Amino acid sequence: MSAISQRVHLLLLSAWTTLWFGVVQPHGGFSWHYLRTGGELLYAGSGRADGGLNLYAHHPELQMGPVSFLAAGLFNPLPESDGQLLAAALMSLLGLLILVVVGRSAAWHLLGTGTNHRRLRQRVLVAGLAFIPMWIEVAVRFGHLDDVLALFFTTLAVWALTRGNPAATGAFLALAMDSKPTALAFLPLLLALPRKQWLRAGLWCAALVALAWLPFLLNAPQSLTAAEFTIPNQPASALHWLGVDDPRTPPWDRPAQATAGLALGCVAVWRGRWPAVVLLGANARIALDPSVYTYYTASVLLGTLLWDVIGQRRLVPWWSWIALLTLYGTVFVVPDDAARGLIRLGFVIVSTAYVLLWPVRDRRRRRSPSRTGRTAADQAPDAAKRATPGAPEQPLL
Repeated sequence: MSAISQRVHLLLLSAWTTLWFGVVQPHGGFSWHYLRTGGELLYAGSGRADGGLNLYAHHPELQMGPVSFLAAGLFNPLPESDGQLLAAALMSLLGLLILVVVGRSAAWHLLGTGTNHRRLRQRVLVAGLAFIPMWIEVAVRFGHLDDVLALFFTTLAVWALTRGNPAATGAFLALAMDSKPTALAFLPLLLALPRKQWLRAGLWCAALVALAWLPFLLNAPQSLTAAEFTIPNQPASALHWLGVDDPRTPPWDRPAQATAGLALGCVAVWRGRWPAVVLLGANARIALDPSVYTYYTASVLLGTLLWDVIGQRRLVPWWSWIALLTLYGTVFVVPDDAARGLIRLGFVIVSTAYVLLWPVRDRRRRRSPSRTGRTAADQAPDAAKRATPGAPEQPLL
């Protein structure tokens, strides 16, 4: 099979991305000013009383991680409109790279199982067609570089996990949390590594998280108050539908989101379904967050992408499209706030139950890294022996 035929799905996804970028970009950059301001303050250093390591102590509304501000500051020498346009274009490109990385992670994870790679490329294509609109929402319409980087680094952590690289897995998860603290919910991915690699992965993760955040806390201990920043409790949120009527974020809410995401992720790994970790962590946020910004759905779509492509063997990636239509489509067709909140909560409950409990036809399930201590990388030599001569197990995805 020619390299061109193997890339057809990527060419189609590139065209789909370009189309959505062209439609959304003229009205995009809704939140880019937060990143631009944070970048200016961080690079200002001691030249400003509220800059440098004093950033979070004086600006709790800037809820992005320091890696995001370091990256955003690189665009500040440009005029604001030019910087935002270039950033949006690069963030859109990262969405395509995520699809490539997920495809290659799936190919490596399923090495030696007789996977039909043409069907795998089809799954990436169909799931990617649902993923891209939400990626453009977070990357272009809102310009949330923090979410973009957190999800991109999480995808790289998945790639490192399938390759059996504990140091890279821990480092990429740390960079995700250093970009957006809500990426903490994806930490159970570390447990999908063989048990003997947990310590190494955990030390890399802890060291890079400390390197990014400790300087702010040591210089200005009041930076911790940024974690107490609240937002309005929207009538359309699942949290409001659950009966939480507080006008703003309850003090227990963010710890509950993190705890629920971590607990569900650990259960997924224990059940041998680690590709569901990102979806479950995103579900915890959707269920308990007081706001209903559409860019939140991008993390859910990354979760469904990983589940549809790596976690199950169905040809049609239903969950990616169910998530898109349920969490994004209903915003435009369901006018009642309470009904939208119920729909959001319903998606969380049904999708969580499915990925944790529904039987999955996957020949690798019983020998997942968390259960057997062998990663895809460990099994590569055996798989190579089983592969049909002349038929490569890892085509270009």
